[in-house]
Amino acid sequence: MISVSDIRSRDIRFHYDLTTAFYRLLWGQHIHHGLWEPEHGQVTGDSPLAAQIHLINTLATKASISAGQRVLDVGCGMGGSSIHLARERNCEVTGITLSPVQKAWATTSAAFSGVRRRTRFRRADAERIEFPAGQFDVVWSVECTEHLFDKPAFFRKAATWLKPGGRMAICAWLAGEKSDTPDGLQQVRQVCENFLCPSLGSEVDYVDWMTAGGLEMIEVADWTDQVLATWEICERRVRRTGMRWLAKLVDRNTRNFLDHFETILNAYRSRAMGYGCFVARKP
Repeated sequence: MISVSDIRSRDIRFHYDLTTAFYRLLWGQHIHHGLWEPEHGQVTGDSPLAAQIHLINTLATKASISAGQRVLDVGCGMGGSSIHLARERNCEVTGITLSPVQKAWATTSAAFSGVRRRTRFRRADAERIEFPAGQFDVVWSVECTEHLFDKPAFFRKAATWLKPGGRMAICAWLAGEKSDTPDGLQQVRQVCENFLCPSLGSEVDYVDWMTAGGLEMIEVADWTDQVLATWEICERRVRRTGMRWLAKLVDRNTRNFLDHFETILNAYRSRAMGYGCFVARKP
């Protein structure tokens, strides 16, 4: 695991309060990577939205999410995945986010999408919130665990929230196979500092954390090549729009966030970073 020391929880919350509109304008209702399938050695030309939906559906299928199940969406953002799961899988979803802006956005979006009764959104810190043991069939988190400060403790606690037979489904940015080189370490540290990640774990770290919580691994997959187009598209969109200039009027963290899209793209290309899918089951 690669860590940096100067990230604070309030910085992460403030960042998402300020940048929710940027995310929506730049990348749409889902603020996570898209998943493109390789075809003849290249990824397909699906739209970013289609690729994002494909990521949700692929992970949901691997996690065996079905009608009537109770799902906890950790780091729900604007509610995109929660709403999709409630609408398409007919499950009951509780979403948690640090940001009150995102909570309000998600609640409003769920109402407009017709799933208000099957969704509930709370402003809460995933590392501090408590749920009764065995409350959920699935604990789901797409690109949130990067922001957690004590990742092993979170996975131990989250495993208790699952019913016997319940599944944990995670997509996460990773410290990649080349992160132990001087250049790779510098790239990962730059990503952590500018995207407000206290640390990035490796694929091995995530497997260790989940199994230490008493879970049995079902799936471990490297999706780095299939998500890389996300940052190619985002970097082009930032260059072609006035978002960098608008960000200069907001705050330093937002400006740094937009200025380092190429950094994360290069980190993926060099394999200093990776992108992983993890699904595990509670016995």
